[in-house]
Parts: sequence; C-alpha cells; structure tokens
Amino acid sequence: MHAGIEGFHVPEPEVVDQATELLRILSDPTRLRLLYALSQGETNVACLAEIVGANPAAVSQHLSKLRLSGAVRARRQGTFMYYTVADPAIHTVLRAVLGATAPAPAEATPS
Repeated sequence: MHAGIEGFHVPEPEVVDQATELLRILSDPTRLRLLYALSQGETNVACLAEIVGANPAAVSQHLSKLRLSGAVRARRQGTFMYYTVADPAIHTVLRAVLGATAPAPAEATPS
C-alpha cells in the first residue's frame, strides 16, 4: 500500500465539479464561439447570431445554457437582452484553449 507523497493534493470535489461543468459547456463549438465573441464586449442575440453564423433561436438556446452555467450574464434593455461574459476567468480559459488570438479582459471593449 502506498503511503502518499508529501505535498501532493487534489482539488476539493466541488471545485472539480465546477471545472467539469465549465468544460462541458465549452465543449460545444457554437457556445465556444459565442463566448469568444462575448469576450470582446456586450451584445445581443441578433448580433451574436450574425457573428457566429447561427440562427437566432439556436443562439438563444445556447445563451440560456451559458447563463445557467454562470458563464454569461444578461441584462434587458427595452425588448432586447444583452449578454456579456460573467466571470473574468472565462477570458483565461478562452486564451488557454484558443491561443493568443482570444482577447484578454483588458482588450475587451466595454459597451
């Protein structure tokens, strides 16, 4: 039986569960493109649909999943919903996954 190695540890189960959920959400190409677009600033469903080349209803469904996961947040202005990245850590994940082409939080344009 192995006695363990001093200094080795693993994250708490809750942390691993949160990371797993985020990676699951990011595993869809459309959601990844939506997050990349939103990392550049706030925008609405119609603009996002045009940017990612998807139909607005599909984009709304993906944004709903992203909201439930906590990856994006939304605000209503009149009849439109505007979306933005909710967690600055998303920018770090996007840069790690997509490389240096992903904008850093400081490069994101405010709305």
